[in-house]
Amino acid sequence: MKIYSADTWTLEELREQISDAGRRTVMVPPATTKQAVLEVFAQVLDFPEYYGVNLDALNDSLHDYADALSEDDGGPVTMIWQVPAAYRTDRSFGVVCEVLQDAERYAGRDLAVIAVFEN
Repeated sequence: MKIYSADTWTLEELREQISDAGRRTVMVPPATTKQAVLEVFAQVLDFPEYYGVNLDALNDSLHDYADALSEDDGGPVTMIWQVPAAYRTDRSFGVVCEVLQDAERYAGRDLAVIAVFEN
C-alpha cells in the first residue's frame, strides 16, 4: 500500500497516472469512523448483502473481490482510499491498513491500494 498526502498529488493526477499504467481506478470516499469506513468499502466494492460490517468481513470480502478481479477481463485495479485526519487517529485505522495490505498481497498484480491522507 502506498500512502500519499493530498498535498503531494491531487486525486485527478493519481487517476491519470493509474490510467496511464493501464489500470482501473476505484475511489473510496472519506469516512471518519470505523463503522462508516466499513460501510463505504462495502458500498463502493459492492459487497454482498450478507457482509457483516466488521473487520473480519472486510478481510473476507476483499479476498472475494480480489478473486473476482483475477477472473475479470477488465484489467487490474488501483483503489484510492481517501483518509481524513479524523479517522487516522481511530484505533481501527491500523487494522484496516493491514487488511488492505493483505488483500494486495493476496491479489498480486490485480489490486493495488493508495491511501491519500487528507488534512
